[in-house]
Amino acid sequence: MTESKRHRDIIRQLEQDGTVLISDLAARFSVSLETIRRDLKPMADAGTIIRMHGAVALPSQTTEAPFERRLQENAAAKKAIGRCVAQTIRDGDSLMLDTGTTTSLLARELLGHRRLTVITNSTDIARTLATINGNKVYMAGGELRSDNGAAFGSTAIDFLSRFSVLHAIVSVGAVSSTSGIMDYELEEAELARMVLSRGSRRIAVTDHTKFGREGLVTIGPFSALTELVTDRTPPADIDAGLREACVGITIA
Repeated sequence: MTESKRHRDIIRQLEQDGTVLISDLAARFSVSLETIRRDLKPMADAGTIIRMHGAVALPSQTTEAPFERRLQENAAAKKAIGRCVAQTIRDGDSLMLDTGTTTSLLARELLGHRRLTVITNSTDIARTLATINGNKVYMAGGELRSDNGAAFGSTAIDFLSRFSVLHAIVSVGAVSSTSGIMDYELEEAELARMVLSRGSRRIAVTDHTKFGREGLVTIGPFSALTELVTDRTPPADIDAGLREACVGITIA
């Protein structure tokens, strides 16, 4: 494959998958890491792509995409993560979930469960689990965001603070070896922080494309979690940080 054709194929891969690990690109094109890095350098210098720790993305994808588009990105991995977490939740359990594509897909995996008590700020999650199987669903109030139909702000955070649950589950926008778990919006990070504080079991769910990203706002250090559920083994530095913080890592 010529270098120029590989450049075009790299762009198509990024348009399809969003953030992609450099090691995955090397495997995809059957070239060495040195060769793929050499390909990526002029593309990064020209601003065609953005390089992150061990990964690349298109400039428009380094901030979060609208909710519906994000719901389709890496959908198979997110569904596998949701299924994995759902298998650890029993009928009658209590759980708190923030808004996010992976937590929304997790809610769909819980449709066979019964008598759940669910607290959330997401209208999508509330609609999915309310009024079926004897579930109780409590929806945080406040102004709803237009892109994801979720409530944020002091009213929502105060509402969540009144509950204590067995499973507190958040979907994160970035995982950094130096900053911990992160998001791109201040209000989303503040709400996720509250969710984690209310659970005996504190879980972050995220697919591998979030590894090595730097979000805008830190939700908390790795020690804020008891578990991280993902679809691939994290990079060595993130893996070491999680293990040092005694966070259990589950690969879906």
